[in-house]
Amino acid sequence: MFYYVLKYVLLGPLLRLLFRPRIEGLENIPAEGAAILAGNHLSFSDHFLMPAIIRRRITFLAKAEYFTGPGVKGRLTASFFRGVGQIPVDRSGKEAGQAAIREGLGVLRKGELLGIYPEGTRSHDGRLYKGKVGVAVMAIKGQVPVVPCAMVGTFEIQPPGQKIPSIKRVTIRFGEPLDFSRYEGLENQKAAVRAVTDEIMYAILGLSGQEYVDRYAADVKAEEAQRAPAKKFPRLRR
Repeated sequence: MFYYVLKYVLLGPLLRLLFRPRIEGLENIPAEGAAILAGNHLSFSDHFLMPAIIRRRITFLAKAEYFTGPGVKGRLTASFFRGVGQIPVDRSGKEAGQAAIREGLGVLRKGELLGIYPEGTRSHDGRLYKGKVGVAVMAIKGQVPVVPCAMVGTFEIQPPGQKIPSIKRVTIRFGEPLDFSRYEGLENQKAAVRAVTDEIMYAILGLSGQEYVDRYAADVKAEEAQRAPAKKFPRLRR
């Protein structure tokens, strides 16, 4: 109930009014039945803008940190994400990845829409990064179509570190559904899941027009954090 109150009464109308999103390809989302919506991830705002313009309910795999934050803010954030039906995902290792796949397949078995960001994290510089193969495993094992999605302009309205988004118009594009039924039974084959993931990322790239980086975003972030000069403090005079 909270999901639909938020979508149609509280947050949804406000987001459409403020950001006036241009919507392209909405007809590519199946009217019924299970499907995966796989998109780029440029901003915290993505979590709200895409669901606000989709007619059907969509469940996202959300990082576990949204559910475990400290203090009043952390509890409010956790309550919000639970209220809109989002699923916490631990991103700390292989076993965590398997748990996320199980949760995602559970959503698909109900005939619902599953939202996922194959990059695994927000882009820190606006570029599109290599996708992780979990989306491919779910698409093959669940035998469901994958609808590529591109958020355009959300990095500019709320880049990393900016808490309140700027009010500018954004574009949300949905591509034609991708059918991977030819890979049935190959969800444990590395070459197959890599090929499916790359095809999904290529479709997202075609919609978004971003620069592509054939590396995982988390690895690049970690390297850049290591190279960043340590903060220098003024020497104290004695």
